[in-house]
Amino acid sequence: MQRLPSFTSFHGHQRLASGSLAVNALAVRQMLPTAVAPVLVFDDRTGRSIDLDLRGSDAEVQARMDAQAQAMLQSDVGDADRDSDGSVAEAGPRGRGRPKLGVVAREVTLLPRHWDWLASQPGGASVALRKLVEAARKSGHAAEQQRLARERAYQPMLALAGDLPGFEEATRALFAGDGQRLHALLTDWPADVGRYVLALASSSHDDAPDQGQEASA
Repeated sequence: MQRLPSFTSFHGHQRLASGSLAVNALAVRQMLPTAVAPVLVFDDRTGRSIDLDLRGSDAEVQARMDAQAQAMLQSDVGDADRDSDGSVAEAGPRGRGRPKLGVVAREVTLLPRHWDWLASQPGGASVALRKLVEAARKSGHAAEQQRLARERAYQPMLALAGDLPGFEEATRALFAGDGQRLHALLTDWPADVGRYVLALASSSHDDAPDQGQEASA
């Protein structure tokens, strides 16, 4: 089961809350009347800031946020079921005894020597092609995760720390993959900001920063 998205909210450089959308919304709602700095809420999966509809009672806000988070989860699931061209993958009719693997039939155009090589592989062309695709996916997975993490960390980094000393140098360290240099530079920033940026920069796309389902005091 895929877990609901996680979020983190800030009042200026101070973290207000982290966890569910409802937890953050109620923390922001409580802070807004006395806020003296920008109040922002970030999606931990993407690092992007989001807008919240805080109208109504606390119960109405919580119900609205729960529905919004569930809709975001369903959108993620829908995107995962789509191919790169935007079409939805559907399994064709299964023969008797054929395992339900979600296999999709598509046309593949190759040169004769490619087909000859595939046919000579154990299990035939289909098995060989699947193995090649999985191997390619695994080899590029780590690099892709690093790229996504850097882009994810840059969004709140720009919004929260764009005017802080060393921002440009920290940005260069982030995109250069120099974690040691980035960590050293962020030690001079407000603690909550530094921790959040580092958490986003080092976590995988599916793992939100481990900051707990709670609001800050």
